Amino acid sequence: MKKKNRIPISEKSHNSLWGFFVFLLMFAASVSQVTAGVLVAPSVIVLNDRSKTGRMNLQNPSNSPKEVSISFSYGIPESDSLGNVSIFLRDTAITYPNSSLGWIKAFPRKLIIPPNGSQVVRFIARPPKGLEDGEYWVRVVVESQEGITSIPTATDEEQITTKLNMIMRTAIMLKYRTGELIAALEIKGSELIVKDESVDVIVDFGNKGNVSYVGLFECRLLDADNKEISKNHIQLAVYRDLKRKVSLPIKAGNFKRPYSVAVSVTNKGRNDIPTNEMIFGNDLSTLLSLNE
Repeated sequence: MKKKNRIPISEKSHNSLWGFFVFLLMFAASVSQVTAGVLVAPSVIVLNDRSKTGRMNLQNPSNSPKEVSISFSYGIPESDSLGNVSIFLRDTAITYPNSSLGWIKAFPRKLIIPPNGSQVVRFIARPPKGLEDGEYWVRVVVESQEGITSIPTATDEEQITTKLNMIMRTAIMLKYRTGELIAALEIKGSELIVKDESVDVIVDFGNKGNVSYVGLFECRLLDADNKEISKNHIQLAVYRDLKRKVSLPIKAGNFKRPYSVAVSVTNKGRNDIPTNEMIFGNDLSTLLSLNE
């Protein structure tokens, strides 16, 4: 059976009926005592033919021990027709050829991190023979147990109690690279949605390379004299095909119509990614006219 999950944080509870309602009443008062789980670094792990091993650092910033488990799922950014992006985690029945689920191993898989302590988790890739050139992906899912809280009984006679088991989850990308690596992106289509005070720019991207294209997607709203009205940009990660949306405010001013939108994409200038982990590829640019 195919399993999908797009919820990064899960809450699992075992409770009686009355205890569940008590929890709902008490949750707002106690939420400040719930920490964000463990801290994970780096946010992306890259392995390759020359270095089939890697590491991830886990840190417990709280004053109580954390029970942590490591698992793997497949999940890449996917979008709807409006450019809204979600990541669905799939654990079984994976048919995508660029999945590395099943041949990436983690050591240890289960651990307890002491209060204000840290732990290193190591990874090793055991790729199958005859792997084609390109990039292969898996999500490292880190789950930390936030502790078990006993909620007070309704009455001593009823003996109604409940226990809340809080599980915090995060999933980071692990990439395995082999052979010749090509980053190439194309614009398959575009759409402009004009609203009262803004313009939504939706661009349909297609990945023409064999690695994920990671870069910056920028849009500029221009008037008839190429005077800039507004601009905005987002970070971009295209693994297969993906639609992304950028919203541009229509600012008041001495601007001449008709308006247009200048679109540009580059995978240069991503300061959040080490240069040695970037696969540089092509830049894109186009000018879209508003039909007003």
